Order: sequence, then structure tokens, then C-alpha cells
Amino acid sequence: MKTLIALVLGSIMGITTASAQDWAKQRLEKSPRHLEWVKVKNGDREVNCSIAFPEVKEKATAVIVIHEIFGLTDWVRGVTDQLAEAGYIAIAPDLLSGAGPNGGGTASLGGNDGVRNAISSLPPGQVTADLNAVADYLKGLPACNGKVVVAGFCWGGGQSFRYATNNKDLKAAFVFYGPPPAAEGELSKINCPVYGFYGGNDARISSTVPKTEELMKKTEKKYEPVTYDGAGHGFMRSGEAPDASTPNKDARAAAWKKWLDVMKGI
Repeated sequence: MKTLIALVLGSIMGITTASAQDWAKQRLEKSPRHLEWVKVKNGDREVNCSIAFPEVKEKATAVIVIHEIFGLTDWVRGVTDQLAEAGYIAIAPDLLSGAGPNGGGTASLGGNDGVRNAISSLPPGQVTADLNAVADYLKGLPACNGKVVVAGFCWGGGQSFRYATNNKDLKAAFVFYGPPPAAEGELSKINCPVYGFYGGNDARISSTVPKTEELMKKTEKKYEPVTYDGAGHGFMRSGEAPDASTPNKDARAAAWKKWLDVMKGI
């Protein structure tokens, strides 16, 4: 019984941590970079997006950042700001745009339960179309050099892997603790290198890595996974929090370094 209570409390604490992001909001408010909201058209849909621009002279590579199962949060927007700090255009689309009351998005859905329920109901085809619209928007920006990559976290990690099977123009996909596409045959459609980042204490996701390595090798696709010992699911967010555990903090630092190192070669 005690074990069950501990598990329930741990789950609640994890959700609270994801939603209580005052520290992320404060970081955004102090950013010297240009951050703005834009609406990207996908047919009759409008996808609300948060975009961050780097302070650089040359045209920059662009990154589509796909949010967690918690929707478009201040932390996700903070990721775009940190990418802009590193010299990249970064955009985070609210893929729940239009799913809330009166056509609202993440902020209108009343918290984690409403957000997660809405995300589970998103049609994959709509998600792909929204991301394609965002990619086209980025390529049309005067500040973009025409190169677009995708990155995602948690639910977004799985979506970034899946999106790589749908867009042959992507230059890379960065999958943070997300599962591979459910249909193994989809992997053969990938046309870019895939970089995976996983937590050693996240067996639900990290256990998929060996099979994915085997299948990607079989289809002659580049898949480069890294698993960080002691890190849990969501370590990129929780490793940035003021109360971050040492394994999550170290994993986040190492993953950021690898991510930016790879980006330099794109």
C-alpha cells in the first residue's frame, strides 16, 4: 500500500513539476533576444507558434521544437530562446491550436489533464500537416538559410521521430526520450540522421533503443542514440529546474553539448 501511495505521489509531483515553471518564465522575461508570437496557416487552421531569433549576421538554420505531452509551456519556449542564444532560429508550434474552448490552444485547456486528453486525440495527419506548414514558413523567412531540423521532447520526441518519416527535406531529427514510429516499415522513409537522447532510468522508452538501432541499421539509416545513466524521463526539463537532481542536471548539460555540437555540422 505504501508503495502504491508513493508511486501516486511521485506521479503527481512529476506533473506538478512540469506545469509549475515559474523559473522558466522568469528566464524568458530576462532574455535579450527577440521572441514573438506568430500564426502559421495550414489550410483553414492557424497554428499559434512561439519563435525566437538569434542575434547573428548570417542566415541561420532553423529548428522546429515539438512540445511535451504538457503542451506549449514556458519551458518549451525557453528551449527556443536557448537555441536562439546558440545562433539558431527556433520555433515551437502549439499543436493544440484550435483544440481548446473558443478555438484556443494549450493555455485554454485547463491544466495537465485537459492538455493530455487533447493531445491523445490529435490526428497524426493534422500534426504532420501543421509541422509541414511550420517548416515551409521557416524556409520562407529572410533570416533562414533554408535548412530545417526537428527536435522534440517526451510526446514531442516521438513526434519528431515520426515526422522524420514524413518530411524528406529535414536535415536532422533530435529525439529526446520519445518512442520510434509504431510501424517498423516507416523507418525506411527517413532521409536524415536521427539523434536519440535517453534516460537510463526511463526503461519504458530506453528499452526501445536496441530494436530501433537494429532496424535503422538494417535500412541503412543513421541513428545515433545516447543513454545517460541515472537520468529519468524528462531530464532536459527537470535537469534545468532549480531543484534538479545531479543525474538529470548532468544529463541535460551533456545532451545540450552534443545537440549543439551536431548542429554546428549541419
